[in-house]
Amino acid sequence: MEKQRKQKVTVVMPAYKAEKTVEATYREMPKGHVDETILVDDYGKDKTAEIARKLGIITIVHEHNKGYGGNQKTCYKEALRRGADIVVMLHPDHQYDSTKLPELIKPLLEDKADVVYGSRMLSKKGADEGKMPAYKQLGNRMLTFYYNLLLGTHFTDAATGYIAYSRKVLETVPFERNSDGYTFDEEMIIQCVARKLRLMEVPIPTRYEQESHSINFRKAVAYGARLFFKVLEYRLHRLGLIRSRQFGK
Repeated sequence: MEKQRKQKVTVVMPAYKAEKTVEATYREMPKGHVDETILVDDYGKDKTAEIARKLGIITIVHEHNKGYGGNQKTCYKEALRRGADIVVMLHPDHQYDSTKLPELIKPLLEDKADVVYGSRMLSKKGADEGKMPAYKQLGNRMLTFYYNLLLGTHFTDAATGYIAYSRKVLETVPFERNSDGYTFDEEMIIQCVARKLRLMEVPIPTRYEQESHSINFRKAVAYGARLFFKVLEYRLHRLGLIRSRQFGK
């Protein structure tokens, strides 16, 4: 079946100080399902880029730190430039299970979805068994409930960092208008909802290890607050009370 696949599948890795985990993340990927891997090192100043190049990964190094969202913008522009049909965003910190990539891209290959999200809340080996911190689980559930309430979605995990996009999505959603920070993924969700794209979740396990990158409690609270106002901004835009360039056509 894989030999008949015509779509080019590209994995992009937005990296920051991932020297201890990038190799394990990469080697666990089912290579028969991936045509190309791109890593963007966000000026981490460690050996991430060096290790990635030795693994044969296409590697780009930012000349200064652009932030999590800024890193993804480089990832997606490079993937599109190189002709990707499906782009999978996978953190190189070994938090998300690389072996589940075929399940993530299957709905896109079968044209049953435009975006597929790996949900840590749908799997029995998800947040609890993966030792996701309690405050992050609570924050995630609150954010997901808020998104579903105001966006009319049915997410179980609105803050996942394991996402597969079709080329059409990345060519039509103005992702460069989004934040360069941690709210980038969730702003993309709002933009996809605004364009009535087909969104789907698949269950994935996760793991929180000592080497895995994760924002601290203070940053998590600030992140949640920014997203609260972003969703509110979108609702006001839809009601015609304000005009948002980010969520407009």
